[in-house]
Amino acid sequence: MTAAAALVLSLGGAPAALAAEPTPNQSAAAAQLCTDLNKLRSDVTALVGLNPTSATKDQVADAYNDVKNGWDSVSESTATWDAAQKEAIKSAADALKKSWDDLPDDATATDAATKLKPQGQMLDTAVKSARTGLQCPG
Repeated sequence: MTAAAALVLSLGGAPAALAAEPTPNQSAAAAQLCTDLNKLRSDVTALVGLNPTSATKDQVADAYNDVKNGWDSVSESTATWDAAQKEAIKSAADALKKSWDDLPDDATATDAATKLKPQGQMLDTAVKSARTGLQCPG
């Protein structure tokens, strides 16, 4: 995919942010993290929900970029949350990034959507678990 080179943005740069110290106002930080997790989950749902037979390359690229941006927001959160949940989301996000990076330049939208779906589903599961652990509303 020609758009792949332009969109290969680092999901892997988040480990330092995940290790950040808790903020003084933990409840506000936790609320922000819940908001960011909700947005990430919505973006993942949109990516996983793409129809491989009708999605365009631009739609796949845009959906991936939305997930990447959502992950950036989650990784920048300073709310304290379970290390296992952080690692599960990071691992799933890294797997999605690797699948994206491994797409050949000439991959069709069908190939891309099909290949990204399992990793998107893993990320969705990790986000759901984190939201439950944080007792996020909604």
